[in-house]
Amino acid sequence: MFWTQFCLPHIYRELKSSLLFSLIPEAPLFTSCRSVVMIHDLIPLRFTRRSPLLPYFHYYIPQVTNCAEHLICNSEATARDVVEWFGISARKVTVIWLGVDLERFHPMASQTENYFLYVGRHDPHKNLARAIRAFAQISSQNNHEFWLAGPTDRRYTPQLKMLANELGVGKQVRFLDYVSDAELPRIIACALAVVFPSLWEGFGLPVLEAMACGTPTIASNLSSIPEVAGDAALLVDPYDVFGLAGAMQDIVNDPNLRLQLREAGLSRVKQFSWMRTGQRTAEVLRSLL
Repeated sequence: MFWTQFCLPHIYRELKSSLLFSLIPEAPLFTSCRSVVMIHDLIPLRFTRRSPLLPYFHYYIPQVTNCAEHLICNSEATARDVVEWFGISARKVTVIWLGVDLERFHPMASQTENYFLYVGRHDPHKNLARAIRAFAQISSQNNHEFWLAGPTDRRYTPQLKMLANELGVGKQVRFLDYVSDAELPRIIACALAVVFPSLWEGFGLPVLEAMACGTPTIASNLSSIPEVAGDAALLVDPYDVFGLAGAMQDIVNDPNLRLQLREAGLSRVKQFSWMRTGQRTAEVLRSLL
């Protein structure tokens, strides 16, 4: 932040720039720098209990959004948050969806295996405790596993492991830790389904990547996730453990449902590409030059 506030304006002036594009919600304040800033989410303002970023989101980002010439958000959900939380005019905000790399994420010939998969961090708003409880409700009826792919966090991961053990599914819930970029598409493509029960997301890339791999997806019906998933996923109330368990059981029991979700996901994902994201971003920047 020191560099952004005190060094970047000098570079801006030396280059005789007319516009600064920041892909994160940071930009010089109270200077001559005209800026377009990306806001990805306001999650720390919704889940404040343990967020070390709360002062940053409470005091700094509102000033950035007010000083910026224009804002780009990844979803309508985030755009609404920016307008409501910071009092920004909706005319100042453009929504541009993210994309997916179809050369990396695509259906594979490998046979579907017997695990549900979650991809992401272990933060409380990711709602993994409820997902584990839901999995525990169906685990006694089959030999499926629940894999959690994402970096372990000493603040949260031990509690999740303890919960899995208490529920009797400690051996079936596998914590994979960080999964490499090369390995991730394969474990998504081979999963029985991707489970993404987050309480709030700025976009929800794991849902998009799962659909690109042809993998059925169970996801939250809140925030930006319905924008991404459309009708190509089973959308559930993430606070409802029984509803989440029912969706997981439906995936296990109904091969026709799995096929329907696979085809719907592969069709839905055609609406998202990094080329389109780049083109729309360029349009916004050109309009302000």
